[in-house]
Amino acid sequence: MVAAVASRASERANAYQRRRPETTALYEVVRDNLETLYGAIDDGALAVRLPKHAMRELEAFLDCGLLCRGFARLYCASCEHSQLVAFSCKGRGFCPSCMGRRMCATSANLMERILPETDLRQWVLTFPFAWRRRLAQDGALLRALTRLFVDTVHSFYAERAALACGVMASAAKSGAVTVVQRTSSDLRLNPHLHVVFLDGAYYEQGPQLAWQALGHLQTREVGQVLQRVVRRIDKHLRRHGLLEGLDPNAELDDADDPLAASAVSGQAPPAGPQWRRGLMPLPAAALGYDKPLCASLAGFTLHAATRAGALDPAGRERLLRYVLRPPIAYERIERRPEGLVRIAFKRAFADGTLAVDMDPLSLLCRLATSVPPPRFHTVKYAGVLAPASAWRARIRPHPEPSAQLAEPSADEPSSPSTCYRRWAELLRRTFEIDVLQCPRCGGRMKLIALVTEPKSIVRYLTKLSEPIDVPTRSTSRGPPYWKSTVLRRKAGA
Repeated sequence: MVAAVASRASERANAYQRRRPETTALYEVVRDNLETLYGAIDDGALAVRLPKHAMRELEAFLDCGLLCRGFARLYCASCEHSQLVAFSCKGRGFCPSCMGRRMCATSANLMERILPETDLRQWVLTFPFAWRRRLAQDGALLRALTRLFVDTVHSFYAERAALACGVMASAAKSGAVTVVQRTSSDLRLNPHLHVVFLDGAYYEQGPQLAWQALGHLQTREVGQVLQRVVRRIDKHLRRHGLLEGLDPNAELDDADDPLAASAVSGQAPPAGPQWRRGLMPLPAAALGYDKPLCASLAGFTLHAATRAGALDPAGRERLLRYVLRPPIAYERIERRPEGLVRIAFKRAFADGTLAVDMDPLSLLCRLATSVPPPRFHTVKYAGVLAPASAWRARIRPHPEPSAQLAEPSADEPSSPSTCYRRWAELLRRTFEIDVLQCPRCGGRMKLIALVTEPKSIVRYLTKLSEPIDVPTRSTSRGPPYWKSTVLRRKAGA
């Protein structure tokens, strides 16, 4: 009896508690400075233009997670307890909550429906500094460079498999999931590729597909792959007449898109400056090896040291969540007494920097540039994992089909025939929190209504003593707009 009571108490301790984004530092910074950013742009103090898709995302972020914008109602029939769950903004740029949900759902689908039980290895390619502004806006060019990189690594796996099992290199195939991350840890604009490869290759052996693992990877081989990538990219750019505009040693021209140029450098307004301890050295033109399984050449860097074994499903899912992670987390943002905003890093930079301080308007500009343009895909599949691959159905996992209910319930796992993951399932899988467990009696709660009508919202929230209005935005501060004394002096000059 005592054990049963303790078990129920433990379950209630893990019960769902509604997030309150309006109390976070990130929400407060956006709420208190968005109108000031608009006013500075309208007055010409900031000679930049905010893209429409970035403005929509900033506006929607201020409504994300607020009950006064609509909610779902959960009800427990045993104790008649009600629980409200706010709607989200479904942002795809920087919202930690919505991006976190997408991260958990995509990693779960990859684990259960796409990736076979093989070793995984992450290959990370970063581009020269002067190319980043162009690649952040030119989706066609980034797709072409991504294809060249993935094809080169795929050829490397095929050649290694051919040597090991004695087949033609063209008969061996690997697979990859590419995720485009648009920012660095300090939210500077930095489009780079996180590619999770099957760490080996498949080949046909009679009617079956055989698997040949890569085995030991040498740092020298990573350098060779990078050399081939740079050579193929150079040839592609010269063929299309793009190399001159993407010269890694060329100076940035801020006239075309000053907002993106400032977000890349992080040193000049409006997306900068940031204050940190030291600056990174300029990249060397010759091939170099800074760490094991890492190489650099002509402004490119390639990292291939992260690997997850086939018998480590938790490690494989952690790797997938890492490459799919949001660019920023709520707990990393801190408001400083002097009016600046601090971004803390999970890991220190190579020069020892643990955090950067910047003006609130600089942070908003970086958030705006982190939003991908419309129809700019950030997750792509290649090789045997591509949707059109004939081998994909032969290697993918085949979970047992769950019993189908007459009416879908949020308490049941998602159907194998769809990639959609219910919110309750994601919380239970990621945080071991059962949102459908009643916090009072421990019974099961059911979704009974989606409340979107303003009158109904006001009636529910008034009864629960919850705010019925969206938090009021601060009005524009007026010139000189900046919180930073350094930027104020520059604006006065």
